[in-house]
Amino acid sequence: MPNPTSYIAFRERRTAGPGQIEISLAELRGDSARMAPHWVVPPMAAAAPVPPSLIHGVVVSPASARLVGSMPVYGD
Repeated sequence: MPNPTSYIAFRERRTAGPGQIEISLAELRGDSARMAPHWVVPPMAAAAPVPPSLIHGVVVSPASARLVGSMPVYGD
């Protein structure tokens, strides 16, 4: 089986303009499917909470604070 990362079907694609290649959605999905196994996603570390003492210069209007405070996700 040929290396999927080295396969590019230029003869199937039409030139859209200088420096551009016109490609169909099906071709784009096929290219992405061939490349996906080669992409490794590094594990994301959970972000640590920032202490309020390190937050400087943030100004929030009282109306915005009330709006956010009234949201069930952030308030109460």
